[in-house]
Amino acid sequence: PVDPALLAESQERALHKAISSVAKAVDKALAREDFEAAMAAMARLRKPVDAFFDHVTVNAEDAVLRENRLRLLAQIRDVTRKVADFSQIEG
Repeated sequence: PVDPALLAESQERALHKAISSVAKAVDKALAREDFEAAMAAMARLRKPVDAFFDHVTVNAEDAVLRENRLRLLAQIRDVTRKVADFSQIEG
């Protein structure tokens, strides 16, 4: 899991908070089989993901920091895979 104490940049903290919120919303939507609501919830990640990649270096020299950032990104993958396997989309 992500170690919140290692989230050094404000964009990291914002993304972590957004992922947590979106994951809960996706779970609730899927429990109701409301796939449109699940997709809408995932769309809320767009701005914090963009901000993260605009301001945070994932491949940090500090191995502990880098690993924590990769875990944060893995959480995005985990949330989106609950709804669909986007790796199956061609193009």
